Amino acid sequence: MDASAKKLLTELKNKKYSPVYLLQGEETYYIDLISNYIEANTLSESEKGFNQVVIYGKESPVNVILNHAKRFPMMAERQVVIVREAQEIPDLAKEMGQKLLLDYFSRPVPSTILVLCHKYKTLDKRKELGKKADQLTNSSTFKKPYETQLPEFVAEYIKSKGSVMEDDGIAILCESVGNDLNRLTNEVDKMLTGKSEGQPVTADDVMAQVGMSREYNIFELQKALIAQDTFKTFQIAEYFAANTRKNPLIMLVAFLFSFYSKLLLAAGNSGSSEKELVSILKISPFAARDYMNALRKYSLPKIIENISLLKEADLKLKGVNSGSEDEGQILKELVMRLIH
Repeated sequence: MDASAKKLLTELKNKKYSPVYLLQGEETYYIDLISNYIEANTLSESEKGFNQVVIYGKESPVNVILNHAKRFPMMAERQVVIVREAQEIPDLAKEMGQKLLLDYFSRPVPSTILVLCHKYKTLDKRKELGKKADQLTNSSTFKKPYETQLPEFVAEYIKSKGSVMEDDGIAILCESVGNDLNRLTNEVDKMLTGKSEGQPVTADDVMAQVGMSREYNIFELQKALIAQDTFKTFQIAEYFAANTRKNPLIMLVAFLFSFYSKLLLAAGNSGSSEKELVSILKISPFAARDYMNALRKYSLPKIIENISLLKEADLKLKGVNSGSEDEGQILKELVMRLIH
């Protein structure tokens, strides 16, 4: 979990509240996680009716938000005002709107907890509001995680749900979904449905969830190429060639291009340990083993040649110099040339 998100949640669980929370940045998962926790846990159910307001930025100019924030709680110690999609506040970019917010940040109402959920971006640091907001509020900026951070995130999340996932399953899930934390957690939640507490999530469960064949998938193709297993490579290529609608070949080529590009970088750092490769290539610890194995099989000139072959195949799949070859033929020729 993001360090600042963990710190905020710890403070909230210990009932240490701030008058203004500014939650901003590209990674919306933590913004939702924290604001949802505040909404669910700060007030008792009997207090929420009169003392908790959830509004949306698009419908709420700054003066409307501050009218809510400046009210006093009724028969409660505090009130909560949550502004979702705060990046859409109509006058947020205007001088008067920013001045009103800045004035409130400087002198907030102590009995109000104002939560601004500013998604996908941060306040403009060139403006006075953006410069001073971090000093005047409990502000957290959440960035998209690196690929290397995803396995730990998934393992920690599934542990919090009382279960575990096989390492191969974590690797497949992270590679398939990428750094979309909302989707990662949704996929995990779906896989846990129907499982008893403590029952592990297997790699087969993950493949079924993401719609991937156990034997014929992009990860098995990469492993076959690393091992330079001609039979297995061609077998998987045949499967993909026969199922191009379900497995777009342009995406497959892009995946392999990324692999060989990172392999080139790894070759330029020969002698690095698995742990060092994780940092250099920004990959998961599980993937580092594959790169170490590939470095034993592929020479530097061959890696460079393969990158060139993948660029050529990408152009052909987009209709450039493809001649009479169909997508399946382009793929089968490509994988054979990648090995030999």
